[in-house]
Amino acid sequence: MKLDTTLTPRALAADTARLFSTAAKKITLLNRAWNPDKGTPVFTVEGRYTSRGWTEWTQGFQFGMPILQYAATGEKKFLALGRENTRRHMAGHVSHIGVHDHGFNNVSTYGNLLHLARAGLAPATAGDIDFYELAIKISGAVQAARWTDLPDGTGYIYSFNGPHSLFSDTVRSLRALALSHRLGHVLMGERDRRISLLERLIKHAGTTARYNVYYGKNRDAYDIRGRVVHESIFNTNDGSYRCPSTQQGYSPFTTWTRGLSWILCGYAEQLEFLSTLSDAEFKPHGGKARVLASFLETACATADFHIGQTPTDGIPYWDTGAPGLAHMGDYLNRPADPFNDHEPVDSSAAAISAQGLIRLANYLAKKKPKLAARYLAAGLTTARTLFSEPYLSTATKHEGLLLHSIYHRPNGWDHTPAGSKIPCGESCMWGDYHAMELALLIQRMAEGKYYTFFSF
Repeated sequence: MKLDTTLTPRALAADTARLFSTAAKKITLLNRAWNPDKGTPVFTVEGRYTSRGWTEWTQGFQFGMPILQYAATGEKKFLALGRENTRRHMAGHVSHIGVHDHGFNNVSTYGNLLHLARAGLAPATAGDIDFYELAIKISGAVQAARWTDLPDGTGYIYSFNGPHSLFSDTVRSLRALALSHRLGHVLMGERDRRISLLERLIKHAGTTARYNVYYGKNRDAYDIRGRVVHESIFNTNDGSYRCPSTQQGYSPFTTWTRGLSWILCGYAEQLEFLSTLSDAEFKPHGGKARVLASFLETACATADFHIGQTPTDGIPYWDTGAPGLAHMGDYLNRPADPFNDHEPVDSSAAAISAQGLIRLANYLAKKKPKLAARYLAAGLTTARTLFSEPYLSTATKHEGLLLHSIYHRPNGWDHTPAGSKIPCGESCMWGDYHAMELALLIQRMAEGKYYTFFSF
């Protein structure tokens, strides 16, 4: 990346305003067009949102977007839209025992509503707040119950693939456990065993950092510091680690950039959350300093890898080892090209990573100011690119907000338009949502404030 160190959140005020102005139109367009009987919108095909049955992990983004729009603009109609759709459609996601996506679905809806209500930023009755809190408490516990124990006393929240599967994505869903713990909740097990959600959060993050992230310590022939594998596979008979794997990347030995972004953003925001807890809460886990140092090592390694493996404007290609990149020359030393003939970019990975970089910069601002400045510049540089064309979707009939995202390249699910050799020009729910979350964070910083998922 080519970092613009002159950028500040205030300098992007016009960019974030344009993003939210565009988002208002897209949210309204989708709400009018979408038929709930079709399922959950996932990604666009020729500018229209379509469903893709795999797991129901994107509806929270659909209804979280109008809540973020209200948070940014104060437009009451969007708050009403987000609240009503959360009430009508999200209950099943709270008790969904079959997915690892609770932080995506429920923190984006119930969590954002709770934040606004508890912060006095949106009208809410005591009953409303109790409703949001109960949903978050249950969601965090249900998420934590998807647990595989390992012989060394650690473990992980397993993916929808089954108890053998540890996904990098799930780190970002730890926000459900964090909020549930913050609200004083625990998971109740056999014989009324009280299982700490903080403990499971820390253990899951530790296992992910150990097996899904590389640190340049010769773990295997492809051990490059900051590289991320999408999935790790374990033998559930004896708990032994077997191999790296991937569902959506090119190979287990390359880095799927959205998987990288979930790690980067997830660890950075958990550093912010964990730093607010008392030292006493970390005594069973080796102490607060040890836990924070571990999270920081992972966040910095992935941030540095992302910066080093991303084109100058902050938009990564969908996988750092995608075979078509070999035909693209010195592609890292020029802006990404979403219209090339070889490999697609993934703007959703850029939006998620940019937020992680900014949050990591915030965490390090007083501890390591030079490093913090580097990460902040990387995040803001990426945001500036995303909040303008060709990534901001300005076509009036296109339902998406952020263009040139990728869902599942190996399965061929992404739409390739006529005349193109690669998928391009389409949007996805998580890309649109995270572009808005990124813009809200930058907007608040420009106002001298700060936005986190747990700030209430």
